[in-house]
Amino acid sequence: MSAKWRKFLSYYRPYMKGFLADMFFALVAAGTTLVIPLITRYITGTVLVEGFANSQRVILLLFLVMIALLALEFACNYFIAYVGHMVGARMEYDLRNELFTHYQKLSFRFYDNQKIGSLMSRVTNDLFEITELYHHGPEDLLISAIKLIGSMIILCVINVRLALVATVPIPFMVVFATILNRKMKRTFKKNRERIAEINTRMEDSLSGIRVVKSFTGEDMEIHKFTEGNDLFLESKKDNYRYMAIYHAVLWCITGLITVCVVAVGANMIGDGTLTLQDLLAFLLYVNNFTEPIRKLVNFTEQYQNGMSGFERFYEMICIDPDIEDAPDAKILENVHGDIDFSDVSFSYGENPTREANVLSHLNLHIDSGEYVALVGHSGVGKTTICSLIPRFYETTGGTIRIDGQDIRTVTQKSLRRQIGIVQQDVYLFAGTVLDNIRYGRPDASLEEVIEAAKKANAHDFIMELPNGYDTDIGQRGVKLSGGQKQRLSIARVFLKNPPILIFDEATSALDNESERVIQEALEALAKDRTTLVIAHRLSTIQNAKRILVMSEKGIDEEGTHEELLRQGGTYARLYHTAET
Repeated sequence: MSAKWRKFLSYYRPYMKGFLADMFFALVAAGTTLVIPLITRYITGTVLVEGFANSQRVILLLFLVMIALLALEFACNYFIAYVGHMVGARMEYDLRNELFTHYQKLSFRFYDNQKIGSLMSRVTNDLFEITELYHHGPEDLLISAIKLIGSMIILCVINVRLALVATVPIPFMVVFATILNRKMKRTFKKNRERIAEINTRMEDSLSGIRVVKSFTGEDMEIHKFTEGNDLFLESKKDNYRYMAIYHAVLWCITGLITVCVVAVGANMIGDGTLTLQDLLAFLLYVNNFTEPIRKLVNFTEQYQNGMSGFERFYEMICIDPDIEDAPDAKILENVHGDIDFSDVSFSYGENPTREANVLSHLNLHIDSGEYVALVGHSGVGKTTICSLIPRFYETTGGTIRIDGQDIRTVTQKSLRRQIGIVQQDVYLFAGTVLDNIRYGRPDASLEEVIEAAKKANAHDFIMELPNGYDTDIGQRGVKLSGGQKQRLSIARVFLKNPPILIFDEATSALDNESERVIQEALEALAKDRTTLVIAHRLSTIQNAKRILVMSEKGIDEEGTHEELLRQGGTYARLYHTAET
C-alpha cells in the first residue's frame, strides 16, 4: 500500500467505532430491501393462490412484518444519515486542523511563492469533497455490494436463464466506466486548480479594494476575474461532457436490462417456463439489481472529486518545513541581547551562488542594549539581516548567535519570544483594540494592556473610540489611521517586553506629526534593549549609537551620525540628498 493510501485510511482510525456502526446499519438497511420483494413474491405466488378469503390473516401478518421492516430501514437510514455524516464531519475537522497547523509551520520562503486564495481553497472546497468520499464512499460500496450480490443470488434462484440475461451488459459497463474514469479524473483535478485560481483573484481584489477604487480599477478587476471564471467554465464544460456521456450510457444500459428481462420473461411465460408471479418478483429484484449500479455510477464521480481533493491535500501536507527545531533544541531564556553574525551568507533563490546572494560572508557584532541603525539603498540586505535573526529564513552559510548560542540550537518559539518587531506595514487582526494589543501576550491583564498602550502613546486615542478598548477596528484595522495602527503595534511589543527589538522602517509612511509621536514611543521602547532600526528617513536615526551603511558588497561604512558625515562617503551623500 502506498504512503498516500496509508495516509488516506489513517483518518478513519480515531472514529472506527462510529464508522463500523455506520457500516453495520448500512448492511441491515440493504438486507431489508432484499427481504420485502421475497414477501411480495410469497403473497402473490403462494398465499393468494389458496384464495383471498382463506389468506386474510396471513396477508395481515405479512403486512405487519413489512411495516416492521420499513421501520427498521427507517431507523437504519436515520443512523446512517446522522451518525455517519458526523463521522465524516469529525474527519473533516481533523483534516482542516492538520492542514492549518501545517501552514503555521511553513516558513516565509514557502509563502513567498504561494497565493493565499489557493491555500484557502484547499482548506474549504477540497476538504468538503474529501469528507463526502470518506463518509459516503464505503457506505455506498457496501450497500451496493449487498444489493448487487443478494439480488443476483435471488434472481438465479428464481430463474437462472433470466438472471443471465440481466447480467450480460455488466462487463461492457465495467470496461466503459474504466475508460471514462481516467478522462474524468483529469478534468476534476483541473477544476480544483481553476477554482483555487478564482479564489486567489477574489481574495487579492477584495483585500485591495481601496486601491482598486482609488485607481478606478473595477473594470480591470472584473475583467481579470471573468478571465479566470471563463477558464473554470471551460474546464467544467469538459467535465460535464464526459459525465453526460458516462451517466447517459450507464443509465441507458440499466434501463436496457429491465426491457430485456420483460421481453424474455414474456416469452418464457408464453412457453410455460416462467410464471407471472416469478416475473413480477424478478422485476422487483431487477430494480434492486440496477439501483446499486446507478449508485456505483454516482460513486465514481464522488470518488474522482474526493481523490483529486485528497491529492491536493496530500501534496501540501508532504511539503516539509524548511526551518525546523533541532531534535535537542533548547529553550532560549534570560537573554541579554548580544548578537553575532559570523561569515553569514543568504540567498532567496533555491540554488544560492555568490552572485545570487543577498548577503555574502557578513560579519557583525552588536552589544546588548546597543541601538544600531541600518541604512542603504533597497535590495542591499537590510530587511534580510533583520529576518534572519528570528529565523524567518535560514542562512545559506555561516552562523548567527544570541548571547553566544547558535540560534539553530534553540527552539523557534523561545527565540521569537525574545524579539519584538515593529514594521512599516502594520498588520492588525479583525477584532477589538484589546484583542490586538493582547496578541503580544495573550495572558496579560487589562491593566497591563492599558499600561502598554500608555507607553506607546496610544491610550488617549483609544479612549476616544466609541467603545474604548472594546472597539472593533475592522479588517486589518481599517477604521484606524496609519499612525493609530502603528501605535497599537508598538503597544503590542511593549506588552511582549522582549530584550531585542527590530524596527523595519516603522515611521516611513507617516506624516510628520504622527512620526514625532511614534518616534517618542519607539525611543521609549528601545531603552535598555538591543535595537536594530532599518531607516528610510535618516533624521530619525541621528541619535543611534552606531549606523551601518549597507551596499551590495556588505557593510561599507560604520560609525555615528557625526563620524559618517565627516567621512564624506555614502552616508553623507544619502543624508545631503535627503535634506535637499
